[in-house]
Amino acid sequence: MDILPPPETLRLLHADGALVAIDKPAGLLVHRSALDAHETRTAADLLRAQLGAPVWMLHRLDKATSGVLAFARDAATASALGEAFESGRVRKRYLALVRGWPPAEGEIDYALARDPELPSAGQPRLPAVTRWRRLACVEWPFGDGRHATSRYALVEVEPLSGRRHQIRRHFKHIAHPLVGDTTHGKSAHNRAVAAWLGTSRLWLHASRLELPGIDGGPPLVIESPPGAEWAPLLEAPP
Repeated sequence: MDILPPPETLRLLHADGALVAIDKPAGLLVHRSALDAHETRTAADLLRAQLGAPVWMLHRLDKATSGVLAFARDAATASALGEAFESGRVRKRYLALVRGWPPAEGEIDYALARDPELPSAGQPRLPAVTRWRRLACVEWPFGDGRHATSRYALVEVEPLSGRRHQIRRHFKHIAHPLVGDTTHGKSAHNRAVAAWLGTSRLWLHASRLELPGIDGGPPLVIESPPGAEWAPLLEAPP
C-alpha cells in the first residue's frame, strides 16, 4: 500500500476562532517552496480554500511526515503562538520507526548545522536536544547480507528544540536512522520494510501538539492517531 495522493479536503483535528489544526497526510507539502517548485498543492493553500479564509502558518512538518499541523486564524494569534514556539513552550511528540533496538529511553544532545542541505563545514552549529522512549521492538525475517533477520523499534520522540530535520539527523547520529528516510537512512532497509509492510513512506508521524493557552485560556492538546499502516508496530511487544 503506497501512500495515496493528498485529498482535496483536509481532515480537521481542531478548529475554533483562533486556531485550526489539520491531520497532514504524508506526501503533502506544507507551503510553496523553491525546492519543490513542481508541487501545485500545499497544505496552506488547500486549507485556505477549504475555510474560505486566510490562515497563518505556525510551524512546519517535512513533506514526507504525517500528523498534527497547526495554523493561526488571525495575526494576533500567530504572533502569540509564534513566540511560544520560539521560546520552547510548545511540546511536540512524534512516532518514529528506527533501525535497530535503541535503549529503552534516552536523550540526544548534539548540535546540528543550520542547513542540512549544505555541507556542515563552515556552518554554525546550533544546540539541539531530542528525547525518546522505546515503545516496541520487532525482528523481521529478512536480512542485509550479514544477518538473517533485521531489527527495528517504534519510538516516541520529543524534540526539545526545533532544528530542521532534527529527529532524522539525531537518530542517524546515534546509528538508528529512521526507516523510509531517503536522505539520512539506508535505502536497502527502506526497500525491505516497504515490501514487508506494504507501505512506502517516511516512518515519522507528528502524533501530539501541546500549546499554551491564548489570552489566559487553558492549554490545548491536539492529537493525531497514526494511520492503519502503523498497526503492526503499535501491536508489537515492548
